[in-house]
Amino acid sequence: MRQMITSVRKMVARYDIHPRKRLGQSFLEDLNIIRRIVALAEPAEDETIVEIGAGLGFMTEELAKRAGRVIAIEVDPRLAAILRERFTGQDRVEVVEIDVLKYDFSSASPEGRIKVVGNIPYHISSPILFRLLDFRRSISSMILMLQKELADRIAAPPGTKDYGIPSVIVARYTKATCEMTVPPTCFYPAPEVVSSVLRMEVRREPELPDGALFAKIVRAAFARRRKTLWNNIRRIGLPEEMVDRVFVRSGIDRTRRAETLSVEEFSLLTTAWIESGRQIS
Repeated sequence: MRQMITSVRKMVARYDIHPRKRLGQSFLEDLNIIRRIVALAEPAEDETIVEIGAGLGFMTEELAKRAGRVIAIEVDPRLAAILRERFTGQDRVEVVEIDVLKYDFSSASPEGRIKVVGNIPYHISSPILFRLLDFRRSISSMILMLQKELADRIAAPPGTKDYGIPSVIVARYTKATCEMTVPPTCFYPAPEVVSSVLRMEVRREPELPDGALFAKIVRAAFARRRKTLWNNIRRIGLPEEMVDRVFVRSGIDRTRRAETLSVEEFSLLTTAWIESGRQIS
């Protein structure tokens, strides 16, 4: 029987792996943290979990102990080969060698919703997050390791300095909470930043009829943080009297600033804009 290597550093040495900085490779090697992340995902026998950046397979192995199916996504051919070798004969694990930004998450479980777990490459965190939101109808929850600075912005409530565009866009589709902070010493090689694990439960509530309009209004509102909603929103393109009508319809004080609005209030602004009879070009 092939002996399982139980240490990240031993496996790196065994396969002569040199972590690639351009891919943001930094392997989580603290098994206690790995098990806590898996526990947050709450895998079940009837569930499919997609793991982003499976790397050397340590989290994959823990997920496969509890989930009915694990799809391990890995873009690096060297690591994908190691994963295939490691999980040979394990029907629960499927290794997919692909760029996560090209992966069709809806294909993972066509008849139900999946869970997503991953240690996200920090240099492409935002594109990955927004791609996941694009596939939100196929996802029930996400447990993601992110740079703490970004995680704090995503989970920030209204009225705080971290609250901004990512906070509102993500809150429209999910309920996000920071579950733990992970220091650089838990990784090999150690990154230069502190990390956080974010849990995002995807909402099932009915959505606004125009997500693109919602996002454009949010971005316009935060374009100049020190300016009022009136000063920012009117720069989008509507005549002032029509912008005034939007605020009247929504019931929102136009002298407020964007960071004071909840996601529900941004939804009210969007609905009022739609009811004004003119879309943003």
